[in-house]
Amino acid sequence: MRKKVTIIGAGNVGATAAHWIAARQLADVVLVDIVEGLPQGKALDLAESGPVEGFDLSIIGTNDYADTANSDVCIVTAGKPRKKDPVTGQYPSRDELVKINQGIVGDVIRAFAKHSPNAILVVVSNPLDAMCHVALHESGFPSHRVIGQAGALDTARYKTFIAMELGVSVKDVHGIVLGGHGDEMVPLPDHTSVSGIPVLELMPREKLDAIIARTRKGGGEIVGLLGYSGYYAPASATVSMVEAIILDQKRVIPSAVLLKGEYGYSDLYLGVPAVLGANGIERIIEMKLTDGEKAMLEVSATAVRNVVGVLGY
Repeated sequence: MRKKVTIIGAGNVGATAAHWIAARQLADVVLVDIVEGLPQGKALDLAESGPVEGFDLSIIGTNDYADTANSDVCIVTAGKPRKKDPVTGQYPSRDELVKINQGIVGDVIRAFAKHSPNAILVVVSNPLDAMCHVALHESGFPSHRVIGQAGALDTARYKTFIAMELGVSVKDVHGIVLGGHGDEMVPLPDHTSVSGIPVLELMPREKLDAIIARTRKGGGEIVGLLGYSGYYAPASATVSMVEAIILDQKRVIPSAVLLKGEYGYSDLYLGVPAVLGANGIERIIEMKLTDGEKAMLEVSATAVRNVVGVLGY
């Protein structure tokens, strides 16, 4: 029997994730959204590409969570983006956005969880680390089945910019990004290499520092160009995690996980390398960090704590 993946939110990220899943023939897909017609239309359009692309899966769109029953994995993309109010011209405050998305994510998680109590949740909604806490609290699932997609995307951006700068294949760039998903993410230069060659032997520190700064602002750079958030890379990074889970690949992917003493933090979702497999988070890998890296991670953890504090749990 094929696996089943529910995607909550049929916007750009959700629909593109469905596309990647179908292209890789990973699982049957259920796109669910509050907007009538949107998930149905996108699911039908994607399904009609099956005869051309050669995949043979069930792809449906729905507004009814009963259709998501017995899902193996759920990708959560629902939430309100940080957009300017057309009347006032003001952006919502961080706290306002957190509370708005807490309500949205809480509602969809409760609706989904009662139909698929054994599923694994992969959270994409922002602010990412805080929404992982919402998903954990509202689902009642064990923490190894509630994972945030952050480090996979940030690491992909980091590797892309290094490959662009050096004129090498992205396949040969190895590195990792830790911490919260945002401006305080923590790239690790001392753990970055190109086919085993330390990156700082290939470019000066100031050039790598500029790449790190660009990585931290990677999402904002795309918003500045498009006027809205990117979706190809976020969806691809998410599906890499889903693939590791569905195929039990035991891949080491930087993910937002609930720490229980690792790296000196407890009861806090933070991006660290984790082994992903059929059980969700199968192991958290604790790296040896330099004093400088620990200091950057503490800045990131503090930023996450501040946002999580708004939730009121």
